[in-house]
Amino acid sequence: MKTKSLFVLFFLIGIISLTAQDNCSKFYPMTEGVSMEYTNYNKKGKVEGISSYKVTETNTVDNTTNATMAINLKDEKGKEIYSTDYKLSCTGNMVTLDYESLLPSDMMNQYGDMDIEISGNDIEIPNDLRVGQNLNDANVTMKIGMSGINMNIAVDMLNRKVEKKESVTTPTGTYDCYVVYSENQSKMMMANQVYPSRVWLAEGVGMVKQETYKKNGDLMSSTLLTAYSN
Repeated sequence: MKTKSLFVLFFLIGIISLTAQDNCSKFYPMTEGVSMEYTNYNKKGKVEGISSYKVTETNTVDNTTNATMAINLKDEKGKEIYSTDYKLSCTGNMVTLDYESLLPSDMMNQYGDMDIEISGNDIEIPNDLRVGQNLNDANVTMKIGMSGINMNIAVDMLNRKVEKKESVTTPTGTYDCYVVYSENQSKMMMANQVYPSRVWLAEGVGMVKQETYKKNGDLMSSTLLTAYSN
């Protein structure tokens, strides 16, 4: 298993968890053909990569709407470094993310005969976001068995809260956003790190901005919506 691939996966969990569009959800893309492009920057504002998302399939069964989204991540030189699909479902006032689909088949092929188990609690985004609202924690755990040795990797999204509303301007327009704060804790072997994060969400569009910080509050990286098509 490649450590770089794991960190890319964890980065995508943060991004995927808070993108958006319409249908039964205000805060997820559930319409076939919708596409978004995000530019990723380091702490100095230098471009580090481009993330592209597109809804490739939707269907409704009973009262549940399901969607498949394709993801493509390229580095600052345009070289593809990651691609996969993931699943969304929307029922009533709540949207959930299928964590198992975040583990791409091409990455699985690198593991050979390793035994992998993935479990967790979905990230939930209700339609009725309001300032001061506390949101449920979320987590994903991966158990990897190789040559009789087991390795556990966990990512937890803790202390999720809607902090405020704020206007944000991007190359695609100006949006009135909800600002959602969380603390993202990663545990891998003996390493235990916490990265606070804020995401700016606009109704009908989704995530338009994200910032990740060091534990002391210094900016580590940011992401901005730079293209949108429906």
